[in-house]
Amino acid sequence: MKLDIRYNNHPEDSKKYDTSLLRERYLIEKIFEVDEILLTYSHHDRIIAGGIMPVLKEVSLPVTKDLGTEYFLERRELGVINVGGAGFIKLDGKHHTMSERDGMYIGSGVKEVVFGSTDQKNPAKFYINSAPAHMTYSNVHIPFKNANPNKWGDPKTLNQRTIYQYVHPAVCQSCQLVMGLTILSEGSAWNTMPCHTHDRRMEVYFYFNMAEDTRVFHLMGEPNETRHLVIQNEQAVISPSWSIHSGVGTSDYTFIWGMCGENKTFGDMDFVKMSDLK
Repeated sequence: MKLDIRYNNHPEDSKKYDTSLLRERYLIEKIFEVDEILLTYSHHDRIIAGGIMPVLKEVSLPVTKDLGTEYFLERRELGVINVGGAGFIKLDGKHHTMSERDGMYIGSGVKEVVFGSTDQKNPAKFYINSAPAHMTYSNVHIPFKNANPNKWGDPKTLNQRTIYQYVHPAVCQSCQLVMGLTILSEGSAWNTMPCHTHDRRMEVYFYFNMAEDTRVFHLMGEPNETRHLVIQNEQAVISPSWSIHSGVGTSDYTFIWGMCGENKTFGDMDFVKMSDLK
């Protein structure tokens, strides 16, 4: 496992960052590597985000001194969405088939988590979010058809999209992790615009299903002091609670959002007026 540690940043500090430093602090440039676990540990609400792509062998969550526990999920919960080919997850020996866009919630207390692919030529790509957990909830396999869909936006404002809630009270129980997948409708380019902040929770966006020459311009920062990051396929952005998190793509794309913090209330947002954006 490769674990990258990111520390908290004050919004006043972030105003002074050039492009290189902004990307160093907030952009997760590489999510997947063959037969490897690539994770980023952010001190913003202590979320862990990253990817696992087993190709030639099965890959297990390791024990790491960075968590100070005897096993990875001793005091953590985990959300998983497969964005690659067919695969499987073994939880303490119990086998769960994971088709493309299947999700899974894994509660604290599971000692052995093993990831594998069905076909080496089309490997599974497991994108994961993990948050601290204060109690144990049941493991739940979430096929794409069982995710809770919500239609948002309007073609006139180029932001028509369907938000599929996976780890969410409408689907399964969790301690603080909330996670889902958003698909933009054909002809729409904007996500989460009009934008918002939520001072009670932080968020990570993972962009994927993009062509090689496609880019997403991800907007972040305080509403009156915005910045942007240029994102390519299979990259993620750490979004602190004080930051907006919106984006516009040069072509179609999909993204996974994951949140943790003070509550799990999906509608707990502080919307920003377009006139207040700068």
